[in-house]
Amino acid sequence: MRIGITSTVLALALLQGGCAFEPVQPWEKDLLAKRAMQLDGYPIDQYLDDHIYYSKEGSSGGQAVGGGGCGCN
Repeated sequence: MRIGITSTVLALALLQGGCAFEPVQPWEKDLLAKRAMQLDGYPIDQYLDDHIYYSKEGSSGGQAVGGGGCGCN
């Protein structure tokens, strides 16, 4: 019983300590502002990939789906 209470208190202390962090400083944000770090950092490349996928598969969207278009994944 005592070991369970001790481990629970220890776990809660570790969880609370994990939430104590320093905010990101302005000079530390330069890497996140780069184009390659954006979700759509290179829109022309994404457009070309979509165009090639549409031309090959005859559909749009679903770029992460496997298969060759014949329905036999």
